[in-house]
Amino acid sequence: MRITVLGAGAWGTALAAGIAPRHDTLLWARDATQAAQIATTRSNQRYLPGVTLPAALRVEADLDAALAHAAGLPAALTQSGGLPAALTHAAGAPQDSGLIVIATPMSGLREMLARCAASGAGLWWLCKGFEAGSGALGHEVAREVAPTARVGVLSGPSFALEVARGQPTALVAASTDEALREQAVEAFHSESLRVYTSADPAGVEVGGAVKNVIAIATGIADGMGLGLNARAALITRGLAEMTRLGTALGARTDTFMGLSGLGDLVLTATGDLSRNRQVGLQLAQGRRLAEVLAALGHVAEGVYSAATVLARAQALGVDMPITAAVVAVLDGRLTPAQSVERLMRRQAKAEGTPG
Repeated sequence: MRITVLGAGAWGTALAAGIAPRHDTLLWARDATQAAQIATTRSNQRYLPGVTLPAALRVEADLDAALAHAAGLPAALTQSGGLPAALTHAAGAPQDSGLIVIATPMSGLREMLARCAASGAGLWWLCKGFEAGSGALGHEVAREVAPTARVGVLSGPSFALEVARGQPTALVAASTDEALREQAVEAFHSESLRVYTSADPAGVEVGGAVKNVIAIATGIADGMGLGLNARAALITRGLAEMTRLGTALGARTDTFMGLSGLGDLVLTATGDLSRNRQVGLQLAQGRRLAEVLAALGHVAEGVYSAATVLARAQALGVDMPITAAVVAVLDGRLTPAQSVERLMRRQAKAEGTPG
């Protein structure tokens, strides 16, 4: 199978490395210098230091050539403006197409979906979050910019470094297209990577977005030394917030008990490789957000999506007090200690009720 991975960050590189020994895989890097470095050294020192990439993995800095690879077209068609027409023609025969995996941050998903829409390839994305400005989830963005494309989201509890090392990982491939789900299993399922399928992309995406925000809250609590009781309470009540928002957006409740809900939440809130957790830990020590992000050197999606998550919830009348507290801390309106105090002062209520 031909597979193009768009984005040479940690997760994109890790997934590409895992499938390259079994499939014709091309990794696209936006930066030509980075692409050359990865191709020459067989490593991505910025994002996956110490991991040797397979010799079979091809690396490319030309986006049109990367799209042509997935569509099964000659690279020459990428020259002189020939690619769009060729891809439009190829879109009429999706059974012969490969897969494109979009591994950019959420902020880049719309652009990439628009560029890939005519390829005829099945489109998967790895990014997690709500789009800033529109407040849209990935499948909602796809419905707008690539309405006829076959699309899905690949998510679940997965630190890129462990995937790159071949350590056991389980993911969920969510799409309303059954054939595309089965194609994802064929592409990604291996001895070290187990792929489950779901027909609930909305639930999978809400889980992937909200868990990042709750991980920041849990990092704050742990950084303040509040104890394991507080950690368990935040994760549990965070799961309740996630579920309320998801069901309001049409998701299935049971999705949040699975890999992309509870599984990803536990990993991101407690794992030391979690960038969102690290943000919370550092904020609890009194560091300014700008300083924390500069030191982090990687994208922590929860920082950028927290306000959008809250806005979407408020528009739907969904109460999300933990998310609101995180947004207040990120905005500088509350200190971590004040946010905890505010949460603890909330009125007692039955566990099954909102809030």
